Amino acid sequence: MTVTRETGRAPAADARRGSVFERLAAFSYRRRWGALLLWIVVVAGITAASMGVGSAYHNDFSLPGTDSQAAMSVLERHGSEQANATLQIVVKGEDGVRSAPVRERVEGLLDDVAGLPGVTGVRSPYEDGAAVSADGSVGYATVTLDGQAEDVPREDVLKINETVRDGQGDGLTAAVGGDAARGAEEGGGGAAEGAGMLGALVILVFLFGSLVAASLPLVTAVFAVAGSIGLIALASRLADVADFTPPIMMLVGLGVGIDYALLIFSRYRGELLGGAEPERAARTALDAAGRTVFFAGCTVIIALMGLVALGLGSLQGVALAVALTVLVTMAASLTLLPALLALFGRRIQRQVTRRAARSGRVEGARWRHWATGVQRRPWAALLVSVVALGALAAPALDMRLGFADAGNDAPAKSSRQAYDLLAEGFGPGFNGPLIVVVDGASAQTAGKVRATLEATDGIAAASGPIPTKDPSVATVIAFPESAPQAEATSGLVDRLRDGVLPPLERETGAELLVGGPTAATEDFAATVSDRMPLFVAIVVGLSALLLLLVFRSVLIPLKAALLNLVSIGAALGVITLVFQHGWFGVQPGPVEAFIPVMIFAIVFGLSMDYEVFLLSRIHEEWEATKDPQGAVREGLAATGKVITAAAAIMIVVFAAFVLSPDRMLQQFGLGLAVAILLDALVIRCLIVPAVMQLLGRRAWWLPAPLARLLPAVRLEKH
Repeated sequence: MTVTRETGRAPAADARRGSVFERLAAFSYRRRWGALLLWIVVVAGITAASMGVGSAYHNDFSLPGTDSQAAMSVLERHGSEQANATLQIVVKGEDGVRSAPVRERVEGLLDDVAGLPGVTGVRSPYEDGAAVSADGSVGYATVTLDGQAEDVPREDVLKINETVRDGQGDGLTAAVGGDAARGAEEGGGGAAEGAGMLGALVILVFLFGSLVAASLPLVTAVFAVAGSIGLIALASRLADVADFTPPIMMLVGLGVGIDYALLIFSRYRGELLGGAEPERAARTALDAAGRTVFFAGCTVIIALMGLVALGLGSLQGVALAVALTVLVTMAASLTLLPALLALFGRRIQRQVTRRAARSGRVEGARWRHWATGVQRRPWAALLVSVVALGALAAPALDMRLGFADAGNDAPAKSSRQAYDLLAEGFGPGFNGPLIVVVDGASAQTAGKVRATLEATDGIAAASGPIPTKDPSVATVIAFPESAPQAEATSGLVDRLRDGVLPPLERETGAELLVGGPTAATEDFAATVSDRMPLFVAIVVGLSALLLLLVFRSVLIPLKAALLNLVSIGAALGVITLVFQHGWFGVQPGPVEAFIPVMIFAIVFGLSMDYEVFLLSRIHEEWEATKDPQGAVREGLAATGKVITAAAAIMIVVFAAFVLSPDRMLQQFGLGLAVAILLDALVIRCLIVPAVMQLLGRRAWWLPAPLARLLPAVRLEKH
């Protein structure tokens, strides 16, 4: 696909001879009201359908082939209560939980809970002596729910919370803990979306000096996100889509939507300043920047589809949802934005022309001067930048994957209060019990398993065996001495599986499986780590191949891949410092197990936006002048302002999610914001000009045999 530079006004028939992108722009521009009405009707229809049908978000954390999944399958198959979700109602009395007045109140409270929807059983702390702490101050009741934690209706859990909250007071403290309780209390992005959009609008107004011009990229992004939300809600009825997908989708959709619209609008503004009429400017902008947006969006989608290679159901649904969001965002940038430009083109033209006349500055002069400075000292710029990024990335080597638990929640939450009470009464490991499934059990075998566990270093206590409907299967509950997120607990799970239980299996002939939420977390983290190299290879390989096709260079794709890996590593290093090591007063804990792969997929794709946008202009100048140094200067002069503005907007949108009450969204927002900041400022403004200066003409080297095999695909105009 080759594009020729056009200046001035074109006849109407020219729209038929232009590229697909130019014809699309001409169609939307001339049928502006129809295009706008179509988007309004489609988004309204999707929203109405999704509200009418409702969503069915479902967290699929199954991990076939792991011990924890095998343990869950055995329990489900043989009818164990441990296969269903449970809650703990933790109580503490000023005079102890065994005193008659407190016991009467607790039993009355449990009777009320037993009659609530979704509750299949309640086991009082007074039925099992182990459910009351040694000093008698704390006890807990076990509430069995109808289904697994992710399937229990949120309103049922909230009703239990409300009942327990109403039953406390006058010397009795009560709180509800467990995965289902914690999930019911979790919030979304809160005010993060609004804060991000407001920050983006401020930057756009500052950039363009016009509220109308600044609003167009934002309006485009809002349409795209609104349509995507409805589509994903409908898709959740047909496939497993995790319940944390909508805030992630909004985070990415707003950032990418504004980013893509801004790239096109900036080219449109440049064409207006060059003297083009609004329609010609819109067609030229779509013909050039629209191609870049299309290519960049495809790269993001390819990177997200790489998550499918991980084989993790919970991530596959998120990847498909975010990829759909990017696809809708691309469509909005290529069809809705030209219609909006047609509606406000004349007004924008007047404002752009007046502002340019008032400023009196040569467009891109500062960036041209910056590029010249970097080119004078390329080695210094390169070495300082790489050392700084390497230092930021180093902590990621010590990253510990896992999942946040109730101990990371806000103190005001019931799940956190229950967590603290259990730790106070029974020890920190009581919040993360290990469920050892004995398949092929006899009473003697299960007793041996319990005795072995009680004698194992790192285990504070063991209870059971608990029978199932099948007498050949039983469970033994082991309580670690350490907290669920502690490294000692992770090591304990490995020791049980590799050293403690195998000899017992050989002796008894029973199959012993270590399961439960804590063990499942370890399995998930291990699975992600094991499959990460394949995922990285797929994403980097396909993206490099696309760059090879577009820029017909061997070194350009290699440079882009390496630099993207460095910026992502630095972002993960910052996440490790803040969330794992507790910088800036953050509660220390593991990094969410799926954060590295999600950030890698999204950032790798988004980094290609700036890579393609910058290199396409450099390549355009190189094709015209064959001057490698001059091409770098002019390319940075033409794109530096818009790259930094687009990056600033994405940083504001992503960083706003640090305000979210959800720890996962905080990590996600911080990681994306840091990665984009480093990519736009350090890599695009320092490393890329320095590397291109050092490579010179070699940057565009392509072996002749390979050149003959590759199809001619171009993004830039020449």
